[in-house]
Amino acid sequence: MALFGRKDPTPLDGVDVVLADLDGVVYAGPGAIPHAVESLNRAESEGRKIGFITNNASRTDASVAQHLADLGLHTVAEDVVTSPQAAVALLAQKVPAGSTVLVVGGEGLVVELEKAGYVVTRSADDSPAAVLQGFNPDVSWTHLAEAAYALKTPEAEGGIPWIATNTDWTIPRERGIAPGNGTLVSAVHTAVGRLATVAGKPEAPIFHAATKRFGAKKPLFIGDRLDTDIQGAQAAGMASALVLTGIDRPKQVLAAPSHSRPTYIVGDLRDLFEPYPEVKQRNGVTTVGSAKIRTSDGPQIEILDEGDSQLNLLRAGAHAIWSTGRAIFGFNVPEILYRDTFHRQ
Repeated sequence: MALFGRKDPTPLDGVDVVLADLDGVVYAGPGAIPHAVESLNRAESEGRKIGFITNNASRTDASVAQHLADLGLHTVAEDVVTSPQAAVALLAQKVPAGSTVLVVGGEGLVVELEKAGYVVTRSADDSPAAVLQGFNPDVSWTHLAEAAYALKTPEAEGGIPWIATNTDWTIPRERGIAPGNGTLVSAVHTAVGRLATVAGKPEAPIFHAATKRFGAKKPLFIGDRLDTDIQGAQAAGMASALVLTGIDRPKQVLAAPSHSRPTYIVGDLRDLFEPYPEVKQRNGVTTVGSAKIRTSDGPQIEILDEGDSQLNLLRAGAHAIWSTGRAIFGFNVPEILYRDTFHRQ
């Protein structure tokens, strides 16, 4: 609380479009993450557009929208920007419509390719003009092997393009954290010694596409991963909020490199409506709310005041470490700074 009753602004102040990741932010598996649906509906009721950006290529925009609608959101297909859409747009720059494309992935990829006029195959024997790879839980060794057969020649030596929708190493599921598309792309890379071109997050084009689609002037992107969501938003020049309901935890926040640091850190989506305390730094002391942390040229981090919440203590710790320009391993980090009291689906 500031002087004379003035409050700090909330992360949503001035925002015209809220863009959200899905896995780990809105849902984990089929079920909604606590407080996500009601918070997004509240943001919409206050006059903001709500859109979604997802790296998960296993489903179509229509099926994702239906899932969100079933959870209680007011979502249609046009509200969902998918990595298959970004991948097909990238493919169109390399391979003309009508060409045969080998798909490793599910319906989300197939539908977008066919809408763009491409012929889909699952076999390298069909002489594909490109390989397009995205996540699907049913991808098997056979599918990965077909991709490897098709990609045996490097592109620089006349080989065909290889586009991956995304390279997320993990994906939140209802039973826990599971391997993501990055592990499957890595398997093919290990076999052929080539790197895929990545279409989705953390690359900026998918964010630019969403900004254009929703006509955003001041968007806010919400994600649960520093290395894809927050890095991508930063690359696109977009404000971001990291929510602690998915993959990345307080330890990762404290250690975040400069290219993947969020504008805001929130425990769950209810925090978007709460005043966000100003980060104050003076004489080596970082203050957020009533939490105060001192850093120096040495490795010690001194907690002067734990403050009124674990969230503000984490915010203070992160900004204190980030402001030094030094890597996390150069500090003796008190365990209380990365104590994980936040709900993870």
